[in-house]
Amino acid sequence: MSDSKNPGLYIHVPFCRTKCPYCDFYSVTSLSLVSEWMYGLRREALIYKDRFTAFDSLYLGGGTPTLLAGHELATLMDGLFRHFTFLPDTEITIEANPDDVTLEKLTLLRDLGVNRISLGAQSFDDRELQYLGRRHTARQTDKALEWIRVSGFTNAGVDLMYGFAGQTEAEWMQTMKHALAFEPEHLSCYQMTPEEGTPFGKMLAEGQIKPLGEEKERDFFLLTSRFLEEHGYLHYEISNFARSEEFFSRHNRKYWQHVPYLGLGPSAHSFQDGVRWWDYRSIRKYCRALAEGKLPIDGTETLSAEQLRLEALYLGFRTRDGVSMEILHNSSPQANRILSRLQESGLVRVLQNRALPTREGFAVADRLPLLFSE
Repeated sequence: MSDSKNPGLYIHVPFCRTKCPYCDFYSVTSLSLVSEWMYGLRREALIYKDRFTAFDSLYLGGGTPTLLAGHELATLMDGLFRHFTFLPDTEITIEANPDDVTLEKLTLLRDLGVNRISLGAQSFDDRELQYLGRRHTARQTDKALEWIRVSGFTNAGVDLMYGFAGQTEAEWMQTMKHALAFEPEHLSCYQMTPEEGTPFGKMLAEGQIKPLGEEKERDFFLLTSRFLEEHGYLHYEISNFARSEEFFSRHNRKYWQHVPYLGLGPSAHSFQDGVRWWDYRSIRKYCRALAEGKLPIDGTETLSAEQLRLEALYLGFRTRDGVSMEILHNSSPQANRILSRLQESGLVRVLQNRALPTREGFAVADRLPLLFSE
C-alpha cells in the first residue's frame, strides 16, 4: 500500500457516559454541552476550510462519538462534508463503545459514509471489564460485533487491553482468541498504562497497584505479536495489527509519517508545515474563544529540522517501515557500527536502505533512537 501524503481530519468528540479509571483523554460525562460544542465545531471548521487540501481520512474519536444521537451524527457529518473537500476513497473511521451500538445506529453510520469502525472492547471477560471500569458486558461486545457485520461494515477493528493487575498470559490469550473468532480486519492491543492524574495513576503512585515490571511487559508484548502474526495479522506498529496492508489505519499513519492533519474540537492536535498546535482542553474555553471569533488554540510549537529528524527516528522505530539510512546517518557518525550491533542482537534488520525493527526490536523501540542520539 502506497502511503498517502494527503492530509487527514480528526474530530474530537469530548463526551463519555462514564470515565474509565485509566484514561486521560479529554472528555466530560454530561451531555449538556453537546449543542454548544457542535456550534463551536462548525465555527472552527469555517476558519480552517481553505487551509488544507482535500482530505483522504476522517477520524471521529474521543470521548465516545457513538454516544451522540443519530440526528447529531447526521448534522456533524453533513457540516464536515459541506465545509471540507474529501477524496472519493476517503477512509472514514468512528470509535464506538459496545453499549452505544445498535443495528439502527450502525446502519445510519454506514448511510452517512462511515466505512471503518473501531470498537473499544478492551476485554471479553466481565470480571476484567468491571476492573477496567467499562460499562459494557462481554455479551454486549459480542452482539455489537455481530451487528457491525450485519450492517455491512467490511473494515472493523477491535481495541483490546492487556497487562493489568491480576491478568495472566493464559487469560490474555483467551481474549485474543475470542476477538479472532469475529475475524476483525484490525486489532489494536494496548498495554494498560495508568496515566498520571487518573484514578489508576493515583493508585499506582500510592502503591495500591503494582506495575507489571519490564520483564513481564516484554513477555506479554512478544506473546501478543507472535500469536497474532501466526494467525495472519501484520504487526505494522507497536500496538497495531492488520489482516493485510489494505487495512492499515490510513489516518494513524499520517501521525507517524509527519503528514499534515487537522484536529477540530477541544484538546485536538493539528500539524502542518512543521508547525504543531492544539486546542483548549475545555469545552467552555473552546466555545468561548470561537464565539469571540478567535481560534481556540491553547499552544503551538514550530519544529526545527533537528526536531523533525528526532521525531522521525523515534516514530520510525515504532513501525514496520522503520527508519531510512539517511536519517540514521544524519543522526550519528557511528550509525553503521550501531546498526551492525543491532543486527547481531536481532533487534533490527536492514532492507532496501531502511533499518526495520524486528519483533524483539519493537519490544525495545523506545530505546533504539537513543543509541543514534548519543
